[in-house]
Amino acid sequence: MPCEKDNGQFKKILGEKRLDGSGGQWREAISRVSGGDVEKTLSEQAGHYNIERILALISPAAEEYLEEMAQQAHRLTVQRFGRTIRLYAPLYVSSYCENSCLYCGFSRNNQFERRRLTIDEAAAEADIIASEGFTDLLLVSSEDRKFITVDYLCELARRLRGKFSTISAEIYPLSADEYRRLFEAGIEGVTLYQETYDRNVYSRFHPAGPKSDYDSRLDAPNRFAGAGMRQVGIGALLGLNDFRLETLALAEHGHYLMKRYWQSQLSFSFPRLRPANNVSSIQFEHILSGRNLVQMITALRLCFADAGLVLSTREGAKIRDNAVKLGITKMSAGSKTSPGGYSGNIANTGQFEIDDKRTPIQIAEMLKSEGFEPVWKDWERALSKV
Repeated sequence: MPCEKDNGQFKKILGEKRLDGSGGQWREAISRVSGGDVEKTLSEQAGHYNIERILALISPAAEEYLEEMAQQAHRLTVQRFGRTIRLYAPLYVSSYCENSCLYCGFSRNNQFERRRLTIDEAAAEADIIASEGFTDLLLVSSEDRKFITVDYLCELARRLRGKFSTISAEIYPLSADEYRRLFEAGIEGVTLYQETYDRNVYSRFHPAGPKSDYDSRLDAPNRFAGAGMRQVGIGALLGLNDFRLETLALAEHGHYLMKRYWQSQLSFSFPRLRPANNVSSIQFEHILSGRNLVQMITALRLCFADAGLVLSTREGAKIRDNAVKLGITKMSAGSKTSPGGYSGNIANTGQFEIDDKRTPIQIAEMLKSEGFEPVWKDWERALSKV
């Protein structure tokens, strides 16, 4: 396992390749990709990564080859994962936040009725999720360090690990030692989005709060992967910056993590911006289309054969139904994005508006109708200890 002196190495890689800035050289390189370049890339064996390959696959020229990309991505995914889609549910534990992110309904600048769940309340919400069939749980928290502490998360995980085969977390960045404590308590995976890899764009959308520290966030996957997490999730918030540049940086990040933490399973998520409390759509100049999203999903699958690809209920039913044939391996269902949402508490505001409002059973039936098997359980906990 790499030691902590490796921290900061990806920052250096990103800087040397100029993927943490405006991306002028990469925009030019992308624009020069021809149809012949895309055809050559698609003629190669699918599933391996280099930056020239992802460059071709996310270029405007590749849009004319989306059908072939989708077919290759589907075949590769079935070969590596079978016809299965894992289902999970998020459990939000707090809507208090120290940050002022311009795209988030939980921003500290927004005025609304906020809520924190006690451990007993969170456990009760988890019981509702478990009763719907889920055994894959994602604990989600805004940056509420005074209440959602490491002790809180550890105690909650110990309360829940007998009911769920997999518990993961999507939380604010922690230290390596704190991530180790979470792992020892039963949290086996962590997901953290860089939001955008462009430093200037990052500063614009994160003007205040602990999250304004770009470098600490960039290094966090190194810390939680190094702490032994079995599942390592990364992503960019799509719509803050040019999705083609974000895909290049995200792919480089994934490649870096896979080389150093091969014991962990890497996953990519594809969160697109959604309407949120007191958030104006005027400030977003890079909203990507469904076609762009399809291109990004298939491009990453054709470069990362064994990575998990995750699509949440941010997306609507039509896109999610089609995405299961493009390489997606994991989906949320029946999601609530406000603390207490599963028990029917609708007085507080969610982090963002979900789009796919179907029930977990409806999602499972859709998957079956498309020829896939919905998997509610990831693996037996006993087997994960072998």
